[in-house]
Amino acid sequence: MLSTILTKSFSKDTALLLLRVITGTVLIHHGFEKTANIENFADAFVRPLHLPFPIFLSYVAAFSEIGGSWLLIIGLATRFGALAIVGTISVAIYHGVVTSGGFNIYILELLLLYFASAGCITLTGPGIFSLDEVIIRILKSESEDIEVATLTINKKSGNLKVEELKEVKKEGFFRFLQSNLLSETSG
Repeated sequence: MLSTILTKSFSKDTALLLLRVITGTVLIHHGFEKTANIENFADAFVRPLHLPFPIFLSYVAAFSEIGGSWLLIIGLATRFGALAIVGTISVAIYHGVVTSGGFNIYILELLLLYFASAGCITLTGPGIFSLDEVIIRILKSESEDIEVATLTINKKSGNLKVEELKEVKKEGFFRFLQSNLLSETSG
Protein backbone atom coordinates (compact mmCIF):
# COMPACT_ATOMS: atom_id res chain seq x y z
CA MET A 1 0.00 0.00 0.00
CA LEU A 2 2.70 2.48 0.99
CA SER A 3 4.79 1.66 -2.06
CA THR A 4 1.75 2.32 -4.27
CA ILE A 5 1.20 5.72 -2.70
CA LEU A 6 4.86 6.67 -2.97
CA THR A 7 5.32 5.68 -6.60
CA LYS A 8 5.96 8.38 -9.14
CA SER A 9 2.94 7.51 -11.29
CA PHE A 10 0.46 7.65 -8.40
CA SER A 11 1.94 10.91 -7.13
CA LYS A 12 1.92 12.44 -10.62
CA ASP A 13 -1.67 11.41 -11.27
CA THR A 14 -2.80 12.72 -7.88
CA ALA A 15 -1.04 16.03 -8.58
CA LEU A 16 -2.76 16.25 -11.98
CA LEU A 17 -6.12 15.56 -10.33
CA LEU A 18 -5.54 18.36 -7.82
CA LEU A 19 -4.32 20.74 -10.53
CA ARG A 20 -7.30 19.98 -12.78
CA VAL A 21 -9.97 20.26 -10.11
CA ILE A 22 -8.58 23.36 -8.40
CA THR A 23 -7.87 25.19 -11.66
CA GLY A 24 -11.34 24.40 -13.00
CA THR A 25 -13.09 25.27 -9.75
CA VAL A 26 -11.31 28.60 -9.34
CA LEU A 27 -11.56 29.61 -13.01
CA ILE A 28 -15.22 28.76 -13.63
CA HIS A 29 -16.55 31.81 -11.80
CA HIS A 30 -14.73 34.12 -14.25
CA GLY A 31 -16.84 32.68 -17.07
CA PHE A 32 -20.05 33.12 -15.10
CA GLU A 33 -19.10 36.72 -14.30
CA LYS A 34 -18.71 37.40 -18.01
CA THR A 35 -22.16 36.03 -18.83
CA ALA A 36 -23.75 38.12 -16.06
CA ASN A 37 -23.00 41.33 -17.98
CA ILE A 38 -21.69 40.45 -21.41
CA GLU A 39 -21.99 44.01 -22.77
CA ASN A 40 -19.82 45.37 -19.98
CA PHE A 41 -17.19 42.68 -20.58
CA ALA A 42 -17.19 43.37 -24.33
CA ASP A 43 -16.76 47.13 -23.74
CA ALA A 44 -13.98 46.71 -21.18
CA PHE A 45 -11.95 43.87 -22.66
CA VAL A 46 -12.79 43.03 -26.27
CA ARG A 47 -13.43 46.39 -27.93
CA PRO A 48 -10.12 47.93 -26.72
CA LEU A 49 -8.32 45.19 -28.69
CA HIS A 50 -10.29 46.19 -31.83
CA LEU A 51 -11.43 42.62 -32.42
CA PRO A 52 -14.42 42.04 -34.68
CA PHE A 53 -17.75 40.81 -33.26
CA PRO A 54 -17.06 41.80 -29.63
CA ILE A 55 -20.29 40.37 -28.20
CA PHE A 56 -19.79 37.03 -29.97
CA LEU A 57 -16.15 36.83 -28.86
CA SER A 58 -17.20 37.71 -25.31
CA TYR A 59 -19.56 34.73 -25.32
CA VAL A 60 -16.80 32.53 -26.75
CA ALA A 61 -14.48 33.61 -23.93
CA ALA A 62 -17.14 33.05 -21.27
CA PHE A 63 -18.21 29.63 -22.51
CA SER A 64 -14.64 28.46 -23.07
CA GLU A 65 -13.93 29.27 -19.43
CA ILE A 66 -17.14 27.64 -18.18
CA GLY A 67 -17.01 24.61 -20.48
CA GLY A 68 -13.25 24.22 -20.22
CA SER A 69 -13.45 24.38 -16.43
CA TRP A 70 -16.13 21.67 -16.31
CA LEU A 71 -14.09 19.49 -18.65
CA LEU A 72 -11.05 19.91 -16.38
CA ILE A 73 -13.02 19.15 -13.23
CA ILE A 74 -14.58 15.92 -14.51
CA GLY A 75 -11.62 14.90 -16.65
CA LEU A 76 -13.55 14.45 -19.88
CA ALA A 77 -11.97 15.75 -23.12
CA THR A 78 -9.48 17.30 -20.74
CA ARG A 79 -6.90 18.40 -23.25
CA PHE A 80 -9.57 20.10 -25.35
CA GLY A 81 -10.91 21.95 -22.29
CA ALA A 82 -7.42 22.98 -21.20
CA LEU A 83 -6.61 24.16 -24.71
CA ALA A 84 -9.76 26.32 -24.76
CA ILE A 85 -8.64 27.88 -21.49
CA VAL A 86 -5.11 28.43 -22.81
CA GLY A 87 -6.55 30.27 -25.82
CA THR A 88 -8.79 32.50 -23.75
CA ILE A 89 -6.10 33.26 -21.19
CA SER A 90 -3.62 34.04 -23.99
CA VAL A 91 -5.94 36.78 -25.24
CA ALA A 92 -6.37 38.02 -21.66
CA ILE A 93 -2.57 38.17 -21.22
CA TYR A 94 -2.28 40.09 -24.48
CA HIS A 95 -5.00 42.48 -23.25
CA GLY A 96 -3.13 42.93 -19.95
CA VAL A 97 0.11 43.79 -21.73
CA VAL A 98 -1.53 46.15 -24.24
CA THR A 99 -3.72 48.06 -21.78
CA SER A 100 -1.13 48.40 -19.03
CA GLY A 101 1.53 49.64 -21.41
CA GLY A 102 3.91 46.73 -20.81
CA PHE A 103 4.66 43.98 -18.36
CA ASN A 104 2.76 44.65 -15.12
CA ILE A 105 3.11 41.71 -12.73
CA TYR A 106 0.09 42.72 -10.66
CA ILE A 107 -2.18 42.45 -13.69
CA LEU A 108 -0.53 39.37 -15.19
CA GLU A 109 0.14 37.28 -12.08
CA LEU A 110 -3.18 35.40 -11.93
CA LEU A 111 -3.40 35.14 -15.71
CA LEU A 112 0.05 33.56 -15.91
CA LEU A 113 -0.88 31.02 -13.20
CA TYR A 114 -4.02 30.02 -15.12
CA PHE A 115 -2.01 29.84 -18.35
CA ALA A 116 0.67 27.66 -16.74
CA SER A 117 -1.89 25.32 -15.14
CA ALA A 118 -3.93 24.84 -18.30
CA GLY A 119 -0.75 24.55 -20.38
CA CYS A 120 0.62 21.80 -18.15
CA ILE A 121 -2.66 19.90 -18.32
CA THR A 122 -2.71 20.29 -22.12
CA LEU A 123 0.81 18.86 -22.40
CA THR A 124 0.62 16.07 -19.82
CA GLY A 125 -2.99 14.99 -20.12
CA PRO A 126 -5.51 14.34 -17.37
CA GLY A 127 -3.85 11.44 -15.51
CA ILE A 128 -5.48 8.17 -14.45
CA PHE A 129 -8.08 9.81 -12.20
CA SER A 130 -10.24 11.04 -15.08
CA LEU A 131 -13.10 9.99 -17.32
CA ASP A 132 -10.72 10.16 -20.28
CA GLU A 133 -8.71 7.32 -18.76
CA VAL A 134 -11.83 5.25 -18.07
CA ILE A 135 -12.98 5.64 -21.67
CA ILE A 136 -9.53 4.76 -23.03
CA ARG A 137 -9.36 1.62 -20.86
CA ILE A 138 -12.82 0.50 -22.00
CA LEU A 139 -11.93 1.03 -25.65
CA LYS A 140 -8.61 -0.82 -25.27
CA SER A 141 -10.22 -3.75 -23.50
CA GLU A 142 -12.81 -4.09 -26.26
CA SER A 143 -10.20 -4.41 -28.97
CA GLU A 144 -7.85 -6.93 -27.32
CA ASP A 145 -7.38 -10.38 -28.77
CA ILE A 146 -8.72 -13.25 -26.70
CA GLU A 147 -8.31 -16.97 -27.06
CA VAL A 148 -11.36 -19.19 -26.91
CA ALA A 149 -11.03 -22.88 -26.19
CA THR A 150 -13.67 -25.54 -26.32
CA LEU A 151 -13.28 -28.03 -23.53
CA THR A 152 -14.83 -31.47 -23.38
CA ILE A 153 -15.00 -33.73 -20.39
CA ASN A 154 -14.75 -37.46 -20.85
CA LYS A 155 -17.52 -38.85 -18.62
CA LYS A 156 -15.85 -42.20 -18.05
CA SER A 157 -12.33 -41.05 -17.20
CA GLY A 158 -13.10 -37.49 -16.09
CA ASN A 159 -10.29 -36.11 -18.25
CA LEU A 160 -10.46 -32.69 -19.82
CA LYS A 161 -9.58 -32.31 -23.46
CA VAL A 162 -9.12 -29.13 -25.46
CA GLU A 163 -10.99 -29.74 -28.69
CA GLU A 164 -10.64 -26.45 -30.45
CA LEU A 165 -8.40 -23.50 -29.77
CA LYS A 166 -8.96 -20.42 -31.83
CA GLU A 167 -8.05 -16.78 -31.58
CA VAL A 168 -10.97 -14.42 -31.60
CA LYS A 169 -10.61 -10.71 -32.02
CA LYS A 170 -13.22 -8.79 -30.11
CA GLU A 171 -14.40 -5.83 -32.05
CA GLY A 172 -13.80 -2.51 -30.37
CA PHE A 173 -16.04 0.50 -30.59
CA PHE A 174 -14.08 2.14 -33.42
CA ARG A 175 -13.98 -1.07 -35.46
CA PHE A 176 -17.71 -1.47 -34.99
CA LEU A 177 -18.23 2.08 -36.30
CA GLN A 178 -15.87 1.47 -39.20
CA SER A 179 -17.42 -1.83 -40.25
CA ASN A 180 -21.07 -0.90 -39.73
CA LEU A 181 -21.51 2.82 -40.08
CA LEU A 182 -18.52 4.27 -41.88
CA SER A 183 -18.05 1.68 -44.61
CA GLU A 184 -19.36 2.29 -48.08
CA THR A 185 -22.67 0.65 -48.81
CA SER A 186 -23.02 -1.18 -52.07
CA GLY A 187 -26.15 -1.75 -53.95
